[in-house]
Amino acid sequence: MTHRASGSRALSTGALARVEGEGAMHVEIVDGKVADVQLNIYEPPRFFEGFLRGRGYAEPADITARICGICPVAYQMSACAAIEDALGVTVDGPLHELRTLLYCGEWIESHTLHIHFLHAPDFLGFDGGVEMAAVHRPLVERGLEVKKIGNQILETIGGRAIHPVNVKVGGFYRVPSRRELEPLRNDLVRGLEMSIEIVDWVSGFDFPDQEMDYEFVSTAHPTEYPIMGDRVVSDRGLDIDVAEFLDHVEEYQVEHSTALQAHLLERGEYLVGPLARYSLFSDRLAPAAAETAQRAGLGPTCHNPFRSIIVRAVEVVHAFETAIAVIDRWEQPAQAAVEVVPRAGIGHGVTEAPRGLLYHRYEIDNEGLIADAVITPPTSQNQATIEHDLWHFVENHLHLDDEELRQRAEVTIRNHDPCISCATHFLDLTVVRE
Repeated sequence: MTHRASGSRALSTGALARVEGEGAMHVEIVDGKVADVQLNIYEPPRFFEGFLRGRGYAEPADITARICGICPVAYQMSACAAIEDALGVTVDGPLHELRTLLYCGEWIESHTLHIHFLHAPDFLGFDGGVEMAAVHRPLVERGLEVKKIGNQILETIGGRAIHPVNVKVGGFYRVPSRRELEPLRNDLVRGLEMSIEIVDWVSGFDFPDQEMDYEFVSTAHPTEYPIMGDRVVSDRGLDIDVAEFLDHVEEYQVEHSTALQAHLLERGEYLVGPLARYSLFSDRLAPAAAETAQRAGLGPTCHNPFRSIIVRAVEVVHAFETAIAVIDRWEQPAQAAVEVVPRAGIGHGVTEAPRGLLYHRYEIDNEGLIADAVITPPTSQNQATIEHDLWHFVENHLHLDDEELRQRAEVTIRNHDPCISCATHFLDLTVVRE
């Protein structure tokens, strides 16, 4: 709804379309200048950290997966990484490779869903993916086929596509044989071909010219494009062990959000997600992904949030290549998990959810019970930056009429694929009675 009075304009969207979860947008313009911008995250807080206190160390992998039906593996992997850190457990070799394969399935299905049903309609002038399918049915069907292959990876490794049940602290309950993985490989090869076609398709969209001065923050691995790692880095000098995350990242509450926002103590707001991963580590992309990115017109970095749809598509190509490589060198280990012995400790874990860095911290007592838990999801980390993007875009497009400005402001939010349901884990409640 838009209201004009005394030289002011207010753009409000009570429920954002095509985002995961429920949120709203509010923009105030006074005397031709932007006075206030808010991404309102108003879903009820879900208190997952509270649920985890008093639970056994083995339970977060299954409990935190329920935070999101689109990216449950991210929560499982960050939870396991943090608990294994607390318990002094190292998961490497084939088990690490199998976790990478599982994570690739999630990147494929999540990114492909976002591209075809949440983001591409913005560039092609449709209200949503269903309306787009009526005109571009083959393109949407191709996207659904690619997403299905991502789900097949989750089913094969994780036991089911939504909230996988095969992940545990130390590894897996069961690992597949090479014979079980071979049929999946054939689908992955076909998926790789289709994902390259998708990059070529989305790179032809008409993108607004909006270069933003982000500080990019990502997980870092010594040799791989970041999916899992043990350090956190930025393009402005941040390079810390995961255990130092909360020494550099401060979370705080704003009145209009049930999610905490975050900023770097040294410099303020920052961005996690595909643009950050790509801009920090594009030189580590698998060969076909790197070639496809170059053909799509991407340089070594990307600061235009509207072109994030291309970067996501490139990451799908990378995920397919990585998954094929894991299967080609797969040797089934003798044990599905390494031995885990409970002990008191504090552990930290970070992995790269499709939307960006996902941090977990657990404090475990002598009996193996969780005394404290902290989960910092990507969308809450990005919220301040999304609001800054929104402010910048509106400020530079005040000449648009209210409806077009509102619609394009929503697109600015969707560029970052916010998962609002994931972000609503936190709430400080103060009751004042007079």
